[in-house]
Amino acid sequence: MAARGHVQDPNDRRLRPIYDYLDNGNNKMAIQQADKLLKKHKDLHCAKVLKAIGLQRTGRQEEAFSLAQEVAVLEPTDDNSLQALTILYREMHRPELVTKLYEAAVRKVPSSEEYHSHLFMAYARVGEYKKMQQAGMALYKIVPKNPYYFWSVMSLLMQAISAQDEKLAQTMFLPLAERMVEKMVKEEKIEAEAEVQLYFMILERLGKCVEALEVLRGPLGDKLTSELQCRENKCMLLYRRLERWPECNALSHKLLQKNPDDWQFYLLYFDSLFHLIDQSWTPPSEGEHCAEGEVHNAVAQAVSFVEECVCGEDGKEQRPLRGPYLSRLELIRRLRERGLPEASQLGDPLELMVQYFGKFGDKPCCITDLKIFLDLLQPDQHVQFTNRLMEAVPLGSGEGGGAAAGFPGDTRALQRHLCVTQLSRTLGLHHALDTNGKLQLITQLKAHYQHGLQFGKSCLKTELQFSDMYCLMAAHVYIDLWMETGDETMLWQSVCVLEEGLTNSPSNAQFKLLLLLLFCRIGAFEPVVDLYTSLDAKHVQHDTIGYILTRYAEALGQFAAASQSCNFSLRFFHSNQKDTSEYIIQAYKYGAFEKIPEFIAFRTRLNHSLHFAQVRTERMLLDLFLEADISSSLEDSVKAMALTPEDDDIPWDCMRDNRDLTVLTSWDPPDRQLTEAHRKQSVEEEMVWLKVRSLTLRLIGCLALLSPTHPPQNSEKTSENGVASKPATLHKLLPQLETALQEAADFSQTHTKVYPVFGPPSTRLSVALQTGSCSCQLSALRLVPRVLHMDSAGLDESAESQSEMASSFKALLQQLQDILSKCKGDLVVMSGGQCSTHPSLMEALVLFVEDVCGSFMISKGVRDQKKKKKKKDSSTSTPVVVCSFLELVEGIQTVMSQALDHLKEQETLITALKLQGLSLDNAQEDAASMNAVFGKVQSSYLRSLSELSELLKKRMDTLKALKI
Repeated sequence: MAARGHVQDPNDRRLRPIYDYLDNGNNKMAIQQADKLLKKHKDLHCAKVLKAIGLQRTGRQEEAFSLAQEVAVLEPTDDNSLQALTILYREMHRPELVTKLYEAAVRKVPSSEEYHSHLFMAYARVGEYKKMQQAGMALYKIVPKNPYYFWSVMSLLMQAISAQDEKLAQTMFLPLAERMVEKMVKEEKIEAEAEVQLYFMILERLGKCVEALEVLRGPLGDKLTSELQCRENKCMLLYRRLERWPECNALSHKLLQKNPDDWQFYLLYFDSLFHLIDQSWTPPSEGEHCAEGEVHNAVAQAVSFVEECVCGEDGKEQRPLRGPYLSRLELIRRLRERGLPEASQLGDPLELMVQYFGKFGDKPCCITDLKIFLDLLQPDQHVQFTNRLMEAVPLGSGEGGGAAAGFPGDTRALQRHLCVTQLSRTLGLHHALDTNGKLQLITQLKAHYQHGLQFGKSCLKTELQFSDMYCLMAAHVYIDLWMETGDETMLWQSVCVLEEGLTNSPSNAQFKLLLLLLFCRIGAFEPVVDLYTSLDAKHVQHDTIGYILTRYAEALGQFAAASQSCNFSLRFFHSNQKDTSEYIIQAYKYGAFEKIPEFIAFRTRLNHSLHFAQVRTERMLLDLFLEADISSSLEDSVKAMALTPEDDDIPWDCMRDNRDLTVLTSWDPPDRQLTEAHRKQSVEEEMVWLKVRSLTLRLIGCLALLSPTHPPQNSEKTSENGVASKPATLHKLLPQLETALQEAADFSQTHTKVYPVFGPPSTRLSVALQTGSCSCQLSALRLVPRVLHMDSAGLDESAESQSEMASSFKALLQQLQDILSKCKGDLVVMSGGQCSTHPSLMEALVLFVEDVCGSFMISKGVRDQKKKKKKKDSSTSTPVVVCSFLELVEGIQTVMSQALDHLKEQETLITALKLQGLSLDNAQEDAASMNAVFGKVQSSYLRSLSELSELLKKRMDTLKALKI
């Protein structure tokens, strides 16, 4: 804000100190300075607004808004006040108020280009496309510049994109936008590339592909110069859409002759070739084949063309391009799929891949290039293939001061050896080994990793070691052994290997991600927080990989870390709305019209993110379990969250799963990789669990609405007790929760597919169903409408209902007892030289604590209803239901005491555990690293137990005061 304009105004000098204080974050001094200035100059509006900014930044939002409105109603037109108000409203997340400011300014100064421009951008922030169109045209009439005119056209296009009625878009908005651009074309007023791009976008959405092609081929197409091959790429897009395969083939052939390494055009060339063959297309007898030149419509021509490209690369003195060699393998695959004999003319895939490895094996891209063509090999060729490749790897002989025997002598040889090792794993050769074979393989991988560290001695901490992938692969083989044998020692060994790798390569994200996953599998969340922080996840990564963090934080009893994890994600989602608006404005300013729909789609995708809905729901539930009726009342907690139980704000029909489930590097063969069926099952499971959690949250929110301290929402519908008679929401949501739990049970029975180790994590659904946690919460919530009914009938007239309620109280208490009994068991066990953890027991304990917290909040709601009724209908004898309720409260206290005893017992056991008895492959070498890892796991479990105990103690203290 310090960089103000060059207007020579004495007020600027007076306001300068306030701007400086605000820029430096000294908000209190800014407020004081503004007060001093306002005493002398009461009508200095900008000073008031700057004071409001200071108040906003010190948390006094209501005062700030009131002060800002005092200035806004005066409809200021000075630049200082308008800009300051704009900044304030942005910080308040009230962009709609900025539009009103500039609407008033434009009315008072109708000829101001600046105010009209600001008004347009204000409409852009709130997505008022119709008003943007009008503002753009008004601006063009004042200052007839092309950008303003096309702002209006783009706003018409955005109306079409956002229109609910596609027919309206096709018949009104898009034709009008087309006519507006055609008018400028006829008048030869098209100046910039962005204007041609916009014209193309309109024609494309109208489905006028032929007209769009004419534009691209005509003089307007010459303006498309900002991107390489922009014109050709757009033409190719239209040819495919129009199914003009001759033009598509000829253009891709022409572009490949210019650049034989452009892979996308090889794919288009082959696609169009086989379409032409299927259609039996033949070239005309005279003249050109098509507008783009010569067309290849026979397999022989394609084979000849690919061979020409390869020969051209073979004849080069410098390093050849990869594209032609890979195109030969791609053509073989396509010919084989069609059963065509010409496939054999191109050569044996095994020989061709060995040849490719000889040319490019020392490049990291070699593994990803060859990986996609391994299906061309027969299963009995796999060992032969890797042996042939290994022959091309220069390994030391150990003589004459050279490299150690069997090890690479430089980084290029190391990369070749690493590529062969990775391909062997991808072909399943590692998985086919027995246990001893896998342990020998791990020893070899570790040796190669240690040997390779010498090549990276001069690497910076931010650089990866050349041999890191050996370390990662060793960890993967340990995981294979764990999965096959069930020996958890292998899992611990994998963690140790990765920890060692991380000390040598502190910036290796793959080490950190796999450690995240393994620590969570062990049930230790404490080390995960630092690992995730060190990943330095940016922007959209909080949505794509944040699920790893938020899935386990609360489930493993780390409530403080869970709040932090949710904040990581929520901070990004909440800033997305504001940030995207700024991107859109910049796109308008610089004519990047193509990007505007992309930004809108990106914002929508994030708003509909499955992870966003999950984090928001879990964060509110966590706050209620931790804080409600402890540090603040349930009513205040619900109010602070702005939770409205009657409204379901989760977009179930258009939810997007943005998780990156392939973020972990894996060389597993296809039969062990994540499949589409796994993805689909995971999304269904996440949705089922989210529905259960969302309904639970909304039902707990209903308790606040039914509280006697909660103000009635509708005075005409208020009962005699002063309680808003809106249990309709409660009655509506309870059957929905019952249905959701039935769906969850059905899902759990019918979907038994186990996810791969590197696939998505399962939700807490199965543990919740097995322990009976979900049914316990449902039973507790069912008590509320029954209590309301009993209150309306009166205690004297509800003997039968009281008896039923007493039975329900006993049943609820029994459910809590049953859940606790299922949670009992040692979390960490050391026996027979093996250490095993039981994170599912920790998840069950957390769910038990949640059930206790929920039962407490519901019991308090029941108590509040009974307390009112007792005051109104005091009687000499204590009703049955009141006695039963007191027994329930005492019973819950007893269960909580038992749970605390169990937690204390587990703390004692885990603290006493030592690692001396743990059997290791190389005891002396691994003892130190294993002790360090065990220390982290031990500390994490103790912290989880401590947080669970602390929460239970707080609930016990408040439960003691729960009397009628």
